[in-house]
Amino acid sequence: MAYVARLKQEYKEKVVPALTEEFGYKNVMQVPKLKKIVISKGVGAAVADKKLIDHAVEELTKISGQKAIQTLSKKDVASFKLRKGMPIGAKVTLRGEQMYEFLDRLVTSALPRVRDFNGIKATGFDGRGNYNLGIVEQIIFPEINIDKVNKISGMDITFVTSAETDKEAKSLLTELGLPFKKN
Repeated sequence: MAYVARLKQEYKEKVVPALTEEFGYKNVMQVPKLKKIVISKGVGAAVADKKLIDHAVEELTKISGQKAIQTLSKKDVASFKLRKGMPIGAKVTLRGEQMYEFLDRLVTSALPRVRDFNGIKATGFDGRGNYNLGIVEQIIFPEINIDKVNKISGMDITFVTSAETDKEAKSLLTELGLPFKKN
């Protein structure tokens, strides 16, 4: 039998019925689902030191379990000494099984390691059912060896859903295990 991620199984068995009951969907295909997770990291200091990009790509690859790519600047900015086409960050897009595996690791092992953690802010929704989460330190992920980190930096995690509204998206992500702060 083929491997199925724990959260994917949970989505089919628990999340779909819960959301159908909450929003009154008439068809299972109307229930919002998680399309992809994009993890990105801007490395502004890479203008001066090219090795920082390689470290960022390597860290994102370890965290996500999938090869990360460099992101390039789109235009020249003289005040930042930036030229078009220079590498200034790294990103990785997760879909399918890897997406659910990453979300599971994020919720069960990474977020509880954040200092003074009492939930994630519910203000990161964009109005179209997508959620952005900023992580301040990459060392909360167990895959990162603290001794080999040359600079502590943050990253952005974007959850892209098929939800129409922010309320549906928040319900979906809450059911999948993201710990939102209580207002």
